[in-house]
Amino acid sequence: MSANLQTIDIATRLPAGGTTNELARVFKALADPLRLDILHLLRAESFGVLELCRIVDVRQSALSHHLKILAQATLVSTRREGNSIFYRRALLQTDDPLLAVKQSAFAALDRLALRGELADGIQQIHDERSEQSLLFFERHAERFLAKQELVAEYAHYRDTLHDLLDGLTLPAQPRVLEVGPGESPLLSELAARFQQLTALDNSMEMLNRARSSLAQRLGQRGTDHQVAFIHGDTRAALSQGLGFDLMIYNMVLHHIPSPRETFQDCAQLLHNNGTLLLIDLSHHDQDWVRESCGDLWLGFTEQDLDAWADEAGLESGQRVYLGLRNGFQVQMRVFTRAH
Repeated sequence: MSANLQTIDIATRLPAGGTTNELARVFKALADPLRLDILHLLRAESFGVLELCRIVDVRQSALSHHLKILAQATLVSTRREGNSIFYRRALLQTDDPLLAVKQSAFAALDRLALRGELADGIQQIHDERSEQSLLFFERHAERFLAKQELVAEYAHYRDTLHDLLDGLTLPAQPRVLEVGPGESPLLSELAARFQQLTALDNSMEMLNRARSSLAQRLGQRGTDHQVAFIHGDTRAALSQGLGFDLMIYNMVLHHIPSPRETFQDCAQLLHNNGTLLLIDLSHHDQDWVRESCGDLWLGFTEQDLDAWADEAGLESGQRVYLGLRNGFQVQMRVFTRAH
């Protein structure tokens, strides 16, 4: 009886004229194990065509055929990252007449455990992205700040960032973490504000530069501020059982292999009512930053960030957008871990 009611409910949502073809297109797209694997992989993460080929072990021409079928059914969407095309699940729209069908299909997939070989393939891609990023910083650490300033000079958004910090609701003595501080002045400015500050970076070279930069900027005042330095990523902080009231990513997320996993880790590291402050680029098409600055991602859409935050259990709060004269746009986003 419930199955019949479900069928009637879906049918009543379908507008007149040609919609049965659209429904058949969706069912055809879902009626293939490989295409279901692809949708499972793309739950909340983007992959390029060649990356997907390696994960599912299918040649590119065959995979492109399957991706075309999924795209025609509006089950996946594309995003250009410079010269590469990345695929992810389509963001479902409330006015889509087939919304109930697609939601049910996605929900059913998400209840399944990802097969071991697919999970291993994803991890290998993440490891390679991470190695690519680390290799860049090892080779270009001396010139990285200058290269980064070509894209988004800290001075251009510093005052707005501090206004956001002033408006945050934090405990009297908050525990604060900056991820990937590098040689930016922000770490020393945070040290002047907060007594319990930690700096985290998976590049030892960049971590040492952050330590030296902090000492130079604070001078003798540095003796009054104890900053802890941790070599590793958020998993290292989790393994140490650390927790924070405020976590800050300043122009770092586009260097991280899996932004989705970063949001998951942040949700675990934040105390109740803790805040994630994210400063990064809005999505752009200036591919030269990959080679010049080691960027893995060409910025992010607000929909990407909202989806990752929602999945991790973080609530989206204040957002600020600053356009720069070189064509880039900086976005500042506040996310909160509720009780």
